[in-house]
Amino acid sequence: MADLQGKVALVTGATNGIGKVTALELAKMGAATVIVGRNPEKTRQTIEEIQQVSGNPQVDGIIADLSLMAQVRQAAEAFQHKYDRLDVLVNNAGVGASQRRITSEGYEHMFALNHLSYFLLTNLLLDLIKVSAPARIVNVSSDAHRPATLDFDNLQSERDWGRAGFKAYGRSKLMNILFTRELARRLAGTQVTANAVHPGVVATGIWRGAGGVFGSVVGAVAPLFMRTPEEGAQTSIYVATSPEVRGLTGMYFSDCRPVQPSPAALNDRAAQRLWEVSVAMTGLSEMAAV
Repeated sequence: MADLQGKVALVTGATNGIGKVTALELAKMGAATVIVGRNPEKTRQTIEEIQQVSGNPQVDGIIADLSLMAQVRQAAEAFQHKYDRLDVLVNNAGVGASQRRITSEGYEHMFALNHLSYFLLTNLLLDLIKVSAPARIVNVSSDAHRPATLDFDNLQSERDWGRAGFKAYGRSKLMNILFTRELARRLAGTQVTANAVHPGVVATGIWRGAGGVFGSVVGAVAPLFMRTPEEGAQTSIYVATSPEVRGLTGMYFSDCRPVQPSPAALNDRAAQRLWEVSVAMTGLSEMAAV
């Protein structure tokens, strides 16, 4: 187990599933651990549980709906107000949805949470991450990216949503890897690494928002054939803490080892274009971005 005494970690989507397990393990290693959750009461309960189980009192929370870019900015500001370093950032928050819906800011919800929040939160916190180097950024993706392709005229899945939203979900997970690769390229020489991970098919609440019969069926059968959150979190924890991956960056990990992502995920021209589009969508200036 790595020693993270004196380190600060931030985990999004950490009130259940693999995010909660990841935060717990980082706290056990001694890190001051900050979780991001939407529900104040659930976040409070999760903080208390992690403190009790880990024996680490340095567990804190930030309340934010990360599908809204205004709240992503508020979360980054709240973190910066309290902490002067960030050694480990785990972008874990995500959602699956069977029906397309639009946020109050005008973005498709799954695209906003699964991609834009990763991009914006990371960029807003990069100054802290750089001064904490060597530091690590872990972006939770999925092998659901493998059949996906990126169409810049259809980033928010106005067309070809796919049965139960799986095509749109796969696109968002492809974006996670492209973002990671471009981020790693831009961070070259800083001693900050950025890697993407596949947690496996995990029985979490990610498809609970799918609703209807689909959401009910997934909730009922998931525990029968999927990994537990404890099993699914292992690769995130490994990439965030293991000495074995020190210095490795721009890679995609599954089962605690680097694997090759899809050909579409290796398209560096698409990664650069996605970065530029994301800068414009989130209102970041290129000066503010890496």
